[in-house]
Amino acid sequence: MHTRVLTNGKSLRRILSILITALSWPSTALGVPDILEDPLGAQPGRLHTGSALPDGSLIACPATIDLSEPLEPGSAIDVALCNNPQISSSWAGIKIQAGALGEARAAYLPTMRVSVSRLSNRTGNSSLSGGSDPIRTGIQVYGTMNWRLLDFGERSANNKAASLLLAAALAAHDASLQKIMSGVIQAYYDSMTAQSHLIACKKMAEIAERILAATKRREAHGAVALSDTLPALTALAKARLNEARAQGDFNKSLSMLVQSMGLAPGTALRLPQNLELYRADDVTELNLWLREAEDKHPSIRQARAKLAADQAKITVVRSEGLPSLDATAYISRNGYPNQGLSNNSQSVTTAGVSLNLPIFEGFGRTYKIRGAIAQVEQSQVHLQETTNQILTEVVKAHADALTSLGSLKASEQLMAAATQGLQSSMRRYDRRAADILEVLNSQSSLADAEQERIRAIAEWHSARLRLLANSGVLGMADLVQEGK
Repeated sequence: MHTRVLTNGKSLRRILSILITALSWPSTALGVPDILEDPLGAQPGRLHTGSALPDGSLIACPATIDLSEPLEPGSAIDVALCNNPQISSSWAGIKIQAGALGEARAAYLPTMRVSVSRLSNRTGNSSLSGGSDPIRTGIQVYGTMNWRLLDFGERSANNKAASLLLAAALAAHDASLQKIMSGVIQAYYDSMTAQSHLIACKKMAEIAERILAATKRREAHGAVALSDTLPALTALAKARLNEARAQGDFNKSLSMLVQSMGLAPGTALRLPQNLELYRADDVTELNLWLREAEDKHPSIRQARAKLAADQAKITVVRSEGLPSLDATAYISRNGYPNQGLSNNSQSVTTAGVSLNLPIFEGFGRTYKIRGAIAQVEQSQVHLQETTNQILTEVVKAHADALTSLGSLKASEQLMAAATQGLQSSMRRYDRRAADILEVLNSQSSLADAEQERIRAIAEWHSARLRLLANSGVLGMADLVQEGK
């Protein structure tokens, strides 16, 4: 008997050693899929393929861009999405909810446990028997199996709620992408506007220098008095002051762009030299954008999924207070856990079905159900607030897009007229048909027209992309088209 037990113990240890080695060996090394990574298929495909924008373009991290080249909007977005911690947090949220879904699906499967112990029993009283106490050594094995056969919708509702929460996590990740993209777009075009303003101020300073030079030449020939030169000198000083302020504004906006991209402070960036390229798209009717946002905006989809999950939670809470039917079985050899070896080597196998009937829970179930219902009411309000907020932003962005689109042609005409006006004033001044004040007024009008032109183009770029982002459909293709 004793020899047989030791032999079984060695065989059991050999089997356990083989199992541990097999489980610890990476399945990918054997050329087969790792079924233990996601055996219940709870992980969404996005965790394997990576994040994607509404147009299907994937986000490849780390983003590789050449900062020595002029920065395009798409490149700025790539870097920002890879560096922003909010994106990483929402990505981790997807993994958390995928784990919760796997746990909910696992409730349909049986659970099995096995404990193996090597024990030594010492019995008797050596002082009375006059000899040593007998020692008995052996292997004790105990295994259990539990399997829920029937409930009243608890597992199904849990599985549904987990699936909906996973959908909400995916939508939250999409919402984070759109939010970060919108912020970077705003910072990018703020920087472009500031740079264009700086270029315009430098241009105005050059014009002021030419006017001052022409005035000094006329003063040297006695054609004009010092009273004409002083206003030109004042205009030049003012132009240089505006240039210095524009340089400061540009440096500030560029720093904000670096910060929004998640780059190290002080990182040098280059921007395209002008903001003249734009696409005067036809902005469709507002109702179409509102329907698009209500159907596709990730924040609204997230709120809807959360509401549906909370509604499923009501079923979960109610089902927990209903009867359930479980199948149970256990097998033991040489005794039971936390006990010594049995006197005789024996095996015991037991199987049965247990019916669980909750009788009284101290009214706790009633309050849990009320809490779940209140959570649904709160989620309904949140959905309504989110929808109203998103649609309001769409209305504003649509109005801004229409306004900026209408301003483009007007600013172009204003710019052309102001340029011709300054050229005419300069010719008249050279022929002594106009005084210096007329020239300076024309210069000021050109500066104002230049600012209006810059503002109109920047507002169109920003409003168009904000309209797409607020509708939840902004993709990388939209950013690439900005440079075409």
